[in-house]
Amino acid sequence: MLPCLSNDQEVPLNSLVIDNCSLPLVTIVSSKAKIQEGGNLTFTCQVTGSPTPSVRWQTEELHSNAFTQIIWGSMLELVLHLTNVSSHDNLHNLTCEAENQAGPGEDMVQLDIEFPVKILFLKDAVQHHHWCFPFAVDGNPEPTFTWLYNNKEIANSNFMYTHFIPDSADGSVKHGCFTLNKPTHMNNGYYTLIVQNKLGRDEATAFGKFMENPFGTLDPKEYCILSPSGPTNKSVMVVTENTESRVFVVSVAVGLALFACTFLLIMVLIINKCGQHSKFGIHRSSVLGTEDDLAVSLRFMNFGTSLPSSDEDTGLSSFVENPQYFCGIIKEKDMCVQHIKRQDIVLKWELGEGAFGKVFLAECANLSPDSDKMLVAIKTLKDANDSTRQDFQREAEMLTMLQHQHIVRFYGVCTDGEPLAMVFEYMRHGDLNRFLRAHGPDARILEESNLPPLGQLTLPQMLHIAAQIASGMVYLASLHFVHRDLATRNCLVGEGLVVKIGDFGMSRDIYSTDYYRVGGRTMLPIRWMPPESIMYRKFTTESDIWSFGVVLWEIFTYGKQPWYQLSNSEAIECITQGRELERPRTCPKEVYLLMQGCWQREPQQRMVIKDIHSRLLTLVKNPPVYLDILG
Repeated sequence: MLPCLSNDQEVPLNSLVIDNCSLPLVTIVSSKAKIQEGGNLTFTCQVTGSPTPSVRWQTEELHSNAFTQIIWGSMLELVLHLTNVSSHDNLHNLTCEAENQAGPGEDMVQLDIEFPVKILFLKDAVQHHHWCFPFAVDGNPEPTFTWLYNNKEIANSNFMYTHFIPDSADGSVKHGCFTLNKPTHMNNGYYTLIVQNKLGRDEATAFGKFMENPFGTLDPKEYCILSPSGPTNKSVMVVTENTESRVFVVSVAVGLALFACTFLLIMVLIINKCGQHSKFGIHRSSVLGTEDDLAVSLRFMNFGTSLPSSDEDTGLSSFVENPQYFCGIIKEKDMCVQHIKRQDIVLKWELGEGAFGKVFLAECANLSPDSDKMLVAIKTLKDANDSTRQDFQREAEMLTMLQHQHIVRFYGVCTDGEPLAMVFEYMRHGDLNRFLRAHGPDARILEESNLPPLGQLTLPQMLHIAAQIASGMVYLASLHFVHRDLATRNCLVGEGLVVKIGDFGMSRDIYSTDYYRVGGRTMLPIRWMPPESIMYRKFTTESDIWSFGVVLWEIFTYGKQPWYQLSNSEAIECITQGRELERPRTCPKEVYLLMQGCWQREPQQRMVIKDIHSRLLTLVKNPPVYLDILG
């Protein structure tokens, strides 16, 4: 407690009475406690204090129409009129602030706006630990929930129940899942959600397919199933077959199972014995190796050359052709890879090193008729053998085919002598992730302010960066190429804020914490991967769309790691359970809507890259007005 000297004695400061000096006392008086959407509300902020305080209502975040008037009397009153109130302001804390020379004071009241219930979304069944129909419902007063299965009402039980996910940030919105515990083919069908409150009613229907009918055309009543109305007391009925036929079927099944197990065991022994895998090829973890639970769940994933092991990383470009299209493209085009003479290359200094080899800054002659010499980046490959040379040539053919202003340019190869080398254009400012961090609010903390002094990146600059990456991805998608490892660490920055997709394979060493090691070898960028890639090893142009949404998030957080507050296991759980990265503080609503369009759980519902690119170009021309109220 602070003392104050009064008449040569120390007196507690809070016990002193100072004439004509008192803190503002703020009281809010409301005309109504509740109102329906579209109505009008009036709040009076009554303020006393000496000297006379200044008073204001915080109305910046309101969607409702608002205006104020001052009333002078025995006390100062600031009246707030809200007209045509919006449900978007529901449960909003409305604050009146006052301040004078003695200090500040405030009071707040919570808006309670009633509106008809509505279903924001109801999605088809997806499998997490149990099967789940995800939904979101908004309404005030709180609605009642009713579920129908093929138009028949379902009673909650231990096998079927509604599970709500608490999320106070969404106000009156209720997120949840209609959960089914171990459903069978007998539970396939249409599930309808009906919600109702005193102001309205809404319904939506989704489809659940949990498994194929394993019993052919037999009467489904003869099997024990998960009943839509709860647990059943019926015993399992016996299929009307004679004993001999049943024994025969069982014998055949057992025989096939023994054969399959024997075959798999032989294959595992052969793989373990040979231990052969291409330097550039797919790396599989040992089935018999010691792995943690998460590695076990991922160990059979088959990732292409964009995700080599850390100990045998070839440093190949992150572009991975979709095998379905690659052969056709190669046959239709005559691949002419430019061969560069070793005598035309003069190394300057080392830029970095991966397990595959080193990357150098170099000066190269005779690359362009416009200039005698030009700076390039040289990616070398160590320990080349016949197999790696073939893969090296195939990689060069693929890179030669990629010609776009936002793909790092590939000039050719140097194969006359050792080591084998690929020649790329030199991007002066390095990878985009480091560039973002160096031009963000934490640059001094990270000691990365030695890059060109652009200062903190502005909203138009960040939109420009995002649009360039989207342009490169439009081009890759047009060739049916799947990147599989799109991230800011795998984009490079050149002069004039030019950004291009492509890396030199060093990111898995420099950014090792961005990857999750599976089985001791394969490195997976799980924080950038969609649910279907994590759970089912499925990679498509749609999975690249998901990764692009994460790249947008990286740009608008100045290079933060996605889910940085979580471990790899926790991040995987969040992604597979449908959680989304939070909107960055510096991100306009229009850009966050694009991110959410990339993060739709069903791949076919995600935005297409052409539309994303088009919207980003529009935002570049007319950047949204955005005020960082915390900045």
